[in-house]
Amino acid sequence: MKRHTRHVTADLAVIGTGIAGCAASIFARDLGLTVAQIGHSGAMAYTTGYIDLLGVLDGRVLDDPWSGLDALRSTDACHPLARMTNHDIRTAFDRFVRLLGEMGLGYTAPGDRNVSALLPYGTTKPTLSLPDTMLPGSDALHRRAPALIIDFEGLQGFSATEFCTNMASVWPGLRPARLVFPGLEARPVFPEVMARTLETPVAQEQLADLIQPLLNGAETIGLPAILGLQAPDRVRARLEQLTGATLFEIPTIPPGVPGIRLREAFERELPRRGVLLEPQNKVSEAILRSTGVDLTVQGALDDLRIEASAAVLASGRFLSGGLKSDRYRVKETVLNLPVRQPETRDGWFSAEYLDPAGYPVNKAGIEIDAAFRPLGPDGVPASDRLFAAGVVLAHQDWVRQRCGAGLAIATAYGAVQAAAGSINAR
Repeated sequence: MKRHTRHVTADLAVIGTGIAGCAASIFARDLGLTVAQIGHSGAMAYTTGYIDLLGVLDGRVLDDPWSGLDALRSTDACHPLARMTNHDIRTAFDRFVRLLGEMGLGYTAPGDRNVSALLPYGTTKPTLSLPDTMLPGSDALHRRAPALIIDFEGLQGFSATEFCTNMASVWPGLRPARLVFPGLEARPVFPEVMARTLETPVAQEQLADLIQPLLNGAETIGLPAILGLQAPDRVRARLEQLTGATLFEIPTIPPGVPGIRLREAFERELPRRGVLLEPQNKVSEAILRSTGVDLTVQGALDDLRIEASAAVLASGRFLSGGLKSDRYRVKETVLNLPVRQPETRDGWFSAEYLDPAGYPVNKAGIEIDAAFRPLGPDGVPASDRLFAAGVVLAHQDWVRQRCGAGLAIATAYGAVQAAAGSINAR
């Protein structure tokens, strides 16, 4: 049977549906550009939901990420975040967080200081903005307030006992408890299923009834991140009303509910804002032209041909499929762009397995110029109409620097601003 091909034209094509890709679409629509976005769900479900900017620099935990960025510019000018001003990064963060609120996901306003955000194993990480459902946990840690930490039979990836044990030296007064989640007696139980169940009033009331006998005077309760998917702030408010206590969420190991919330919110909201969104599809062919970029997408039922005046490559790293490796080289998967990397595989790693500086391959990625244009083999931009953003970029180690979301949001803003300039200059 002959396959049907749809033809679409757009000002901007966004390749990737992670945080960088979704941020790029948001910023482009703000500028009035027509947008077509392609990509599979990638790694968004593997995030904690925290929006970090820069949490660690040279092994030092940062209280002030903005001063950290100033230091980064003087010591590592090739780092993608070092290519942007603090003003532009603040603008990108403010717009992104404001949109999340418009989508029904309340987040704290990005400020001047990082916050200690809770992690499932009883540790913390510095982040600039976090979900409103998780803020009371950071506040309780800061005040060393007594708290009841609850987990559930059959839930893998979060243990209240482990959390309390590992936090005991910095947060005394924690008390663990375990419940059977109402209506889910089968084992194992999964956070996403629990979250969808808790969107019903009956499940909220049943859970509150189970929590009540455990309170014993506790005014603060920590739960794994299961307070609904589409309206977690409303679910939390309802449970607080039923229990009479302050509730907060703690991320579970990935894939977790906070990342799924983000993914589903973008899938709902971007089309409402005029983005032609083609999730769960990969670009099968990309052709760079002097007038723009042509993309071909092979879908399950038909094909899609996109003719765009410019494109932002935000395809992610290995987990998202933007980069891949064989026994010898790291490769970029969409346009076969050169990847900055050690000369040989022997240089990928360090002699020390747990080297605190990480491995050289962690900083592999696409080289860009000051306008976020990927460089070709000759060191000049591969195209005046191609731009790149997110963790596919070289010269950054987002895991150790605690800057993954910030890198995605900030560079998406920078890439879209540059792309808009090239489109308007036609």
